Amino acid sequence: MSNAEIAVATCREGFNCAQAVLSTLAPELGLDREAALRVAGALGGGMARTGQTCGAVSGALMVLGLKYAQIRAEDKEAKEKAYALGRELIERFKARNGTALCRELLGYDNSTPEGLQAIRDKGLFTSLCPKLVADAVEIVEQLL
Repeated sequence: MSNAEIAVATCREGFNCAQAVLSTLAPELGLDREAALRVAGALGGGMARTGQTCGAVSGALMVLGLKYAQIRAEDKEAKEKAYALGRELIERFKARNGTALCRELLGYDNSTPEGLQAIRDKGLFTSLCPKLVADAVEIVEQLL
């Protein structure tokens, strides 16, 4: 089973998009699955269900951070590499999906009760979000 398939299965279990992406790839980078699920727990729905950056993108950015982020204040090269790869990830995701904003991807403002209900009524969390999770995993794996 590919990492994209594992992440999609995690999403279908009921975890948010950020949790699905991060928990699938983090163990290979030294962060255990449970810690990854906790760290990404508030990032679903575009950051705490505010419709901002897609959780799949947030999870993928955290994966890049685990691999490349600056861990010493003087390591500016690592910082710039992580930022450059993060921008590349976002651009590739937008090229595939048109945007990286959750509310635009879903077509409804999930920060409102009406928007959230419309998303649920249309089954978008189960029909659209798994594709976005797979896209984010595929892209971040290319960048790793």
